Amino acid sequence: MRCTLRQLQVFGSVARHASYTRAAEELHLTQPAVFAQVKQLEEALGTALIERIGKRLHLTEAGRAVEATARETLEGIERLEMQLADLQGLRRGRLKIAIVSTVQYFLPRLLGEFCTLNPGIEVALTVTNRQTVIARLAANEDDLCILGQPPEGLDVVATPVARNPILLLAPADHPLAGARDVPFAELAEAPFILREPGSGTRAAAERFFADCGVRPRVRMELGSNEAIKEAVAAGLGLAILSQDTMAVEAATRRLVALDVQGFPLMRVWNVAYPRGKHLSVAAAAFLAHLTQGAPSQIASHR
Repeated sequence: MRCTLRQLQVFGSVARHASYTRAAEELHLTQPAVFAQVKQLEEALGTALIERIGKRLHLTEAGRAVEATARETLEGIERLEMQLADLQGLRRGRLKIAIVSTVQYFLPRLLGEFCTLNPGIEVALTVTNRQTVIARLAANEDDLCILGQPPEGLDVVATPVARNPILLLAPADHPLAGARDVPFAELAEAPFILREPGSGTRAAAERFFADCGVRPRVRMELGSNEAIKEAVAAGLGLAILSQDTMAVEAATRRLVALDVQGFPLMRVWNVAYPRGKHLSVAAAAFLAHLTQGAPSQIASHR
């Protein structure tokens, strides 16, 4: 049995995307070239790895076995390359990170510092919603994931790296702007604009509502922090969002954080990866970079 690393790489991309076209885009190849590499791999192994049912590609049982082995092999080679580079005093390689959308407000600064210190490391950053990050974490698709609290039942190593205070936001001209220690009961009938179900911020808001015994008036659900802030500024309702989203608004003063009993909701951001995963040199270095700046008291906030 003879197969090449290039064939395993191409097949792994096709398997991951379930598409020859998307694999070709990722690898900067033509679609016929990708198809030819997969066919050559099948011929070398003497078995079909992919079958087309309708318009969709599916892995055969052999294909699933080869995909798992290909992933382990390529990850092992990547780790070896980075370990050898590290032994030579060079830190280089590829770092894959997936983050929930709110993390994009503070991560670029930290990532920029890291890349300045380690110019040989190439970073691939995926910004998406919480449910997708959790799915990627469960599938071990990235070196590191950054999100709020990982879900129970997912066996991961999670390290707190930053506070994530959740604020109750209102337009700057709200009647309670400037008031102190407002009972939440005074806002129980107010309309709210919330993140979509599945969002970590939405989950934090729902836990708070449940603890208060309140069923909120949800006027609107939006999947974008920026869209929610625009809606609040337009007077459509109140919002519960991370303080990290407020950098611009702190300067423009279009929105205010109301001083309401129970707020801010104190949460933390976690860097997570599957338990048992062998971190690459680049991933271990970036994790160390993040934890160096984390306040010591975060570690006790679980």
